[in-house]
Amino acid sequence: MNKLLQEIAALLAGGESIVVATILDKSGSAPRTAGAKMTVRRDGSILGTIGGGRLEGDAIRLAGEIFVSRRSNIQSFNLAGKDVAGMDMICGGQGEIFLDYIDAGDKDNREVYREAAEALARRDKAWLITALGDGHGFDKPARQQCLVKRDGSLVGRFVADRRFLAKLTEGPAKIAIHAEVLDGQRFLVEPIRPAGTAYIFGAGHVSQKIAPLAETVGFRTVVLDDRAEYANRERFPAPTELVLMESFDRMPALAVDGDSYIVIVTRGHLHDRTILEWALRTGAGYIGMIGSRRKRDKIYEALADRGFGETDFRRVYSPIGTDIAAETPEELAVSIVGELIKVRAERESAPR
Repeated sequence: MNKLLQEIAALLAGGESIVVATILDKSGSAPRTAGAKMTVRRDGSILGTIGGGRLEGDAIRLAGEIFVSRRSNIQSFNLAGKDVAGMDMICGGQGEIFLDYIDAGDKDNREVYREAAEALARRDKAWLITALGDGHGFDKPARQQCLVKRDGSLVGRFVADRRFLAKLTEGPAKIAIHAEVLDGQRFLVEPIRPAGTAYIFGAGHVSQKIAPLAETVGFRTVVLDDRAEYANRERFPAPTELVLMESFDRMPALAVDGDSYIVIVTRGHLHDRTILEWALRTGAGYIGMIGSRRKRDKIYEALADRGFGETDFRRVYSPIGTDIAAETPEELAVSIVGELIKVRAERESAPR
C-alpha cells in the first residue's frame, strides 16, 4: 500500500487519471486478500497486484470501461476451483472489487494523495476515507473521498459531521483497511501509516503461519528461501511476496530501512548466522532470530570473531517473539507477530 500510494500521488501530480482496484469482502470478515490493491493505467498497465489470475484480468478489463464512463463502481465476483486456490482468498471465492476512478484533473484528488504521501513520509498517521454508496452502486455522480489527518483536519471532499468521521477512524481496531456501514452508507477506511515490511528468511512451517498473520495486521511480507519446493505459491499465496534465492550466501538487493523487520527462521544455524551477519550491516528497525539462547550465544561468538560487538547484538531479538511459552508453528507465529506489533508501536510513538 505504501509504495503504491506514493506512485498514485506521482501519477495524479503528473496529470494522469487512473483506476484503483481494491478487493473488498462482502461478508464482513477479514480474508487474507481483502485490501489488496492495484492501480490500472489507461493503457492497461498496472502497478501493484490483487493476486493475479482471472480476477486481476477481469479488473483490468473493467477498468477500461470505467475510463470511458469516468464513474467508480463495485463489482461482485465469485471464483471457483483453481482461481480460488491461487488467491487463498474469501471463503468460497466470493467478494467484491471496488474500482475507483480518480480524475487527475480534480484538485481535491491531487491534494488528498499528495497529503497522504507526505503523511507517510513523515511517519504520521492519517485515514483515507472513501464513500462506497449503499452497496448497490453509486447513486450520486459526485465522488466523496477525504484524508483525515491525526489532528482531525480534513483534506478533500466529504460532506459529513466530524463526529461521524470520528466513528470511522477512532479506536484501537482501526489499524487495517476495512469497510464500515454507518447510517445505511458504506465507507472504505484505509489507515495511512508506515506499517513496515517483514522480510521472513526461511519458507518452512513457521513462516507459513507468520506471513498471513503479519499481513492481517498491516505488514507487507516477503518470504525468502533457496528451495523452490518451499518458496512457491502453493505454500504462500498472494499477497505474500516470494524471493527464490540462489543461496543464502548471495543476498538479493532488498530495500531495507528503518521500517523493515527482519525475521530469521531458516532451516539451520549456519544459514541463520549468515543472514544475521548481513542483517546487522543494514539499518533494519527490527532483527529477530529463532532458536535457543545456547544457539544464539554460539552464533554471537562466531560473529564476534568477525568484528561484531555487544552494541550490535543488543539490536537482535533472540530468542525471537514475546514469551508466551509457544511451541507449535501457530503459537510461534502469534509470539513473533506480537513482537513485531510491539516494536512497530514503540517506533510510531517515539518522538519524530
